[in-house]
Amino acid sequence: MAIGDQENDIAMIEYAGMGVAMDNAIPSVKEVANFVTKSNLEDGVAWAIEKFVLNPDHSSGHFPAR
Repeated sequence: MAIGDQENDIAMIEYAGMGVAMDNAIPSVKEVANFVTKSNLEDGVAWAIEKFVLNPDHSSGHFPAR
């Protein structure tokens, strides 16, 4: 999982397999991400880690789509 918000994060998000964009990310980052989390002011990184790393949804066998 990779989390980003700016243009320099796009390659990392694409490569990671599970890309997460911050809600305050630029549009091009949101377009390539698999999921958009809360903003940085709403602790979006912590929220994504809790959702996808600490408490993943194993029932579906995959991460949520964009």
